[in-house]
Amino acid sequence: MLLKIYPENPNPKAVNTVVECLQDGGTVIYPTDTIYGIGCDIFKQKSIEHIISIIGEKKKKDALTFICHDLSNLSDYTKPLDNSVFKTMKRVLPGPYTFILEANNSVPKLLQSNKKTIGIRIPDNNIIREIVRQLGHPILSTSVKDDDEVIEYTTDPELIYERYGDLVDIVIDGGYGDNTPSTVVDCTSGKIEVIREGKGDVSLL
Repeated sequence: MLLKIYPENPNPKAVNTVVECLQDGGTVIYPTDTIYGIGCDIFKQKSIEHIISIIGEKKKKDALTFICHDLSNLSDYTKPLDNSVFKTMKRVLPGPYTFILEANNSVPKLLQSNKKTIGIRIPDNNIIREIVRQLGHPILSTSVKDDDEVIEYTTDPELIYERYGDLVDIVIDGGYGDNTPSTVVDCTSGKIEVIREGKGDVSLL
């Protein structure tokens, strides 16, 4: 299904359709403040395995991120944060940043990197944040990549639907996406280390 949702004022009925799909173990493609992502409920193991089969096992260990609505439930999934890291996150989020944090024991091994870390994203996009808010916990996410060597990320939701429509349950058309990924920041040492410069302004960190 290709489902149109407007970011300025996401239709509650359409949002509810996506939430019910995720609760039923479905997989969805949705817009963020950077590129489109593929996601599922973090508690649905078969859905997680399906996403891994789409992106490939090799990409799994560094490509999976939690999309959160806000910072209020971070301690459910991460070890205690250094105060300066938390202040930085509070200052720049929602925004185009991925923060790599230490995972706690409640995060399934399937979702952790080899270093027992997880990525946390709070995109500045009303559609996906409203979906996550209604779902009540984060969704698992990875980027929609293109096989084209020149264009790494597909930005047109209709083209995304053509390619992935048979692999996922819903593709949300939230308008054209960006083709610049988020800035990735490693905070596992207690300090902030930029490991990929993307859309997020590193001077704000």
